[in-house]
Amino acid sequence: MHQRVILTSHLSCDLTMAISECEHDRIFILTDTHTQAHCLPVIQSYLSLRDATPISIPASDTHKDLHSLTHVWQSLQQGGATRHSLLINLGGGMVTDLGGFAASTFKRGIDFINIPTTLLSMVDASVGGKTGINFGGLKNEIGVFSEARYVLLCTDFLRTQDDENLRSGYAEMLKHGLISDTANWAELLRFDLAQPDYDHLRQMLARSVAVKERIVAQDPFEQGIRKALNLGHTIGHAIESLCLQRRPILHGYAVAYGLVAELYLSSLRMHFPTDKLRQTVSYIRQYYGEPDITCDDYPQLIQLMHHDKKNTGSDINVTLLSDIGALHINQIVSEAEIRDALDFLREG
Repeated sequence: MHQRVILTSHLSCDLTMAISECEHDRIFILTDTHTQAHCLPVIQSYLSLRDATPISIPASDTHKDLHSLTHVWQSLQQGGATRHSLLINLGGGMVTDLGGFAASTFKRGIDFINIPTTLLSMVDASVGGKTGINFGGLKNEIGVFSEARYVLLCTDFLRTQDDENLRSGYAEMLKHGLISDTANWAELLRFDLAQPDYDHLRQMLARSVAVKERIVAQDPFEQGIRKALNLGHTIGHAIESLCLQRRPILHGYAVAYGLVAELYLSSLRMHFPTDKLRQTVSYIRQYYGEPDITCDDYPQLIQLMHHDKKNTGSDINVTLLSDIGALHINQIVSEAEIRDALDFLREG
C-alpha cells in the first residue's frame, strides 16, 4: 500500500481524514520529551484525538534504541492495542523511525501515521518507508521497510525549531537538489539559512519531498536507483557514528560533511564540474563549519564505512555524480581515495 504524503495547512482536517482511512479501534500518539512539550498540545485538542493514549520516549538519537522500542511495545500492549489499532508518530526522524518500526512489528504490523515536526524528518526520515533503531553502536542497524499510511507535513512546526535543527534538515534538501536538476540545486544555494524565509522554504520543501518520492516509487527496497539517496551518507554516517561515541552531532551536519567528501570523490573519479563543487562546498562551510576529526580518526572512520549496510563484501560503496542529477550508484572506492576525501573535507 503506497503512503500518501500531504503538505497540509489544515492539520486538524487532514489528520481527521487520515485517521478515518486507517483501522483504529484505539489510537496511540508517540512523542519524545521535546515534541510532548512543544507539539502535542497543538494536536491534543483535536476532536479526532480525544480518546488517544499518549506514549513518550526520551529525546535525541542516543535513545533510538532497544530500550525505547521496548517501552513503546509495552505501552501499546498495556494500553490494550490490537492489530486494528493506530499509532501516530509526532516528532523528528528519531520518533518516526522508531515509531514506524514499533508499529510494523507489533502484532505483525499495525497502521501508523507520521506527523514529522522537524525539517529533517519532513524531507527525509518520515517519507520512504525506512524504519529502525540504532544497535551495537551502529546507526539504523535493525529495521524494516514499512510505509506509513499517511505522512502529514505541517510546516508550522518548523517555527519551533532552532537554527541547528533547521540546518540539519536542509542538508538533506541540498542532497535532493544535487541528485535532481541544476535549477533546484542553484535555488537551494541561494537560500539564506541565517535568516530563513519560511514561505519560500515551504515551496522548496514540497519540491524536495517530490524528488525523494519519485525515486522511492521507482525502487522501494533500495535495489538500484534509490541508492542515489545515499549520496553523502557513506562517509556522513561514519562521521556521525564516530561522533556518537564522543560528542554527538546532528544527522544533517554529518550528511553535509559527507556531501563535501563524496563530491570531492565525484570530481576525482567522475569529473564532477569544479565550479559546482566549489559553490556547494563553500555554502556548506559557511553554514555547517567543519567536522571535529583528525587524521588519527581515519582508521576508525574507514572501519565504520566497511560496516555500512550498502556495501557488498568488504568493499566501500558510494554514490557519485558526474554532474547535477547525473548519478553513478554502486561505485567502489579505495581506502586511499577515502583518506584523500577526508583530507579535502578537513583542509579544503
